[in-house]
Amino acid sequence: MRKDKLLGELLISQDLITEDDLQLALEQQKKSGAPIGRILVDMGALNEEALVAILAHQAGIPYIDMGDVKIDRTAVALVNEKTARKWNLIPLNIEDDHLVIAMSNPSNVMALDELRLKTGYKIKLVVSTKTDIQEAINYQYGLSFRLEEDDAETKVDGGGIEIKEVFEDAPVVKLVDLVIVRAVEQKASDIHIEPQERDLRIRYRIDGVLQEVMRLPRRIQPSVLSRFKIMASMDIAENRKPQDGHCSLNVRKRAVDFRVATLPTVYGERVVLRILEKESILLKLDDLGFMKDDLERFKSVFKRPYGTLLVTGPTGSGKSTTLYATLNILNGSDKNIVTIEDPVEYRLKGLNQIQVNPKAGLSFATGLRSILRASPDILMVGEIRDGETAKIAIEAALTGHMVLSTLHTNDAPGAISRLTEMGVEPFLIASAISCVQAQRLARVLCKECKQEYKPDKKALAGIEFPIKDEVPKLYQPKGCKKCANTGYKGRIGLYEIMVMNEELERLTLERASADDIKAVALGNGMTTLKQDGFRKALAGITSIEEVLRVAT
Repeated sequence: MRKDKLLGELLISQDLITEDDLQLALEQQKKSGAPIGRILVDMGALNEEALVAILAHQAGIPYIDMGDVKIDRTAVALVNEKTARKWNLIPLNIEDDHLVIAMSNPSNVMALDELRLKTGYKIKLVVSTKTDIQEAINYQYGLSFRLEEDDAETKVDGGGIEIKEVFEDAPVVKLVDLVIVRAVEQKASDIHIEPQERDLRIRYRIDGVLQEVMRLPRRIQPSVLSRFKIMASMDIAENRKPQDGHCSLNVRKRAVDFRVATLPTVYGERVVLRILEKESILLKLDDLGFMKDDLERFKSVFKRPYGTLLVTGPTGSGKSTTLYATLNILNGSDKNIVTIEDPVEYRLKGLNQIQVNPKAGLSFATGLRSILRASPDILMVGEIRDGETAKIAIEAALTGHMVLSTLHTNDAPGAISRLTEMGVEPFLIASAISCVQAQRLARVLCKECKQEYKPDKKALAGIEFPIKDEVPKLYQPKGCKKCANTGYKGRIGLYEIMVMNEELERLTLERASADDIKAVALGNGMTTLKQDGFRKALAGITSIEEVLRVAT
């Protein structure tokens, strides 16, 4: 009782509770016998983190916020789930001959003795809240789901995989569900399941960068891969050639579509799931990261009744998102909008969307010919891949249609040269192209932890960063709980918009090089991808390093 009263007085001295709170808690303690700190937390008079921090200080043990710690899976493997839950502890990492353990009750001598005996390591203690430790246990040990039980559900027989009817109840199903849920929660764009020589690696692409999230025992590889293939309606017996599929799931009450692709490798089939959240197609152009002047230039182009608008960039640069956001503006009851895509990633109300089907003879080119006989006002071609598709799309624009499409080039001026290489006549390109936009996606600095700094003037001059009088203050990533210690959270577009005019049309007719076209476009006010990135770095949105990573 004396110890609890001393704790209460310490909490009062630090203005964490009031005298009335302490007296009420002491009265309740006489009835329940519970620790005074727990009673204060249950009463709502004290925050659990504040209580644990005070107790840790009293005991001379460091207090940590679990959200700021990167847990080493090697350390977790030293302690089984039963022991972790029994004593409410989580291994964090290994430092020399010490195993670092986070506990909510560091005075539990029996737990420490058991850990020393079972692991063979000396124990170094840190303290965290009971809730945070429980969440860490659920996540770290939830990855395994007692996978050893899975052997009873799946077996290999003569090179083929036989899955029993009770597969739906197998632990591997829970594992796959967890992999998917975690990916959606962390806003990953895709999931990579990659067989390695000794294990199965799982990686998420978050904000455009792949991050390893777990490694699984190689023996469960057939079960995991089969589960993904079953979800995507693929042939689980076929593992020698690539397959494509898709599935739709409700994740945390959100409708999510997945494009699934398999690829045979030397260690087994590799599976990639592309995550397509339906909410993303509701984005407005204003939300994509256009600077005000670029947005006005872009909007002025697609408001015309005809012409071709091309969006260029590598795979994963947000081209489709830009086109869908544009179609959301153009979509109205007075317009007949038809799209041909491979695949149809999102379904938009009011649009007539066509899926390319090469096996049935429906390619971009053949589909476009049929679409033009259906009296469309606006066409969206998922991608111009060949000369035939390019010619039909260009001719459609010349006959009074608005055509939107994507093209793979490094910058906007390069699109003109690319179309010429595809065999489209320069006079058709000059007449039909209204605008070419190149884009990339750059990671956004975390608002909670980004750090201001003053860069070196010579270094800025070396990357052609615009400097006026004084060296500007910029921001760099640090890393915190909110951004999973990456320093970045979310992505924003970098844009290069080239609106065609008489001078650019003349250069197109003369088959001028992409460099010559770029020089004229810059003189007409075009901002390059890197320049747009520098503007966003000056505004504190992203970092110089991120701009140089994606836009050079």
